[in-house]
Amino acid sequence: MLKIGLTGGIGSGKSEVSKRLSARGAVVIDADKIAREVVEPGTAGLARVVAAFGDEVLRPDGSLNREKLGSIVFADSEKLATLNAIVHPLVGERVAQLQGEAADDALVVYDVPLLAENKLAPMYDVVIVVDAADDVRIRRLAEHRGMAEADAKARIAAQASRQDRLAVADLVILNEGSLEELDARVGEVWDELVRRAATG
Repeated sequence: MLKIGLTGGIGSGKSEVSKRLSARGAVVIDADKIAREVVEPGTAGLARVVAAFGDEVLRPDGSLNREKLGSIVFADSEKLATLNAIVHPLVGERVAQLQGEAADDALVVYDVPLLAENKLAPMYDVVIVVDAADDVRIRRLAEHRGMAEADAKARIAAQASRQDRLAVADLVILNEGSLEELDARVGEVWDELVRRAATG
């Protein structure tokens, strides 16, 4: 099993790369997606969050109001620690379960937005960084997410710098062109991953 950490700053196109690796046969484990799943209605995770923070973090339909919860925890480090103590173990259990279900020779891609920030590179056999210049990312965030330029710049500034991310990369996927160019580069990287998995 080859453990691959996939990261990239906001607007770099990491999700597009993740989709393409999955289409080629990778087992993709998306920590952010799992963090949402473990607090869906009816889960023990959501019940624990409500027990800790009260019913005001729920929407009328019983789902978690992430914005409301965010406004509570990001203003108070102790409350954030309480939330993390609920969610992180649940995410860890689910990741371990998915990893256990993967074939012994699988290429397992962990989609980890804050890999560089949290110094997680040593956990993986290979780290792939999806990279794009800041101006390209700002333009994408405006076009695809309707984000104001100031907001996009603030989000980028809050993450690791390009240099810090590239410093932990074993493989880099530059994503500043067309989707066809991205496909071609992902294909090259996939071949390299298969080669590395075969040579152990």
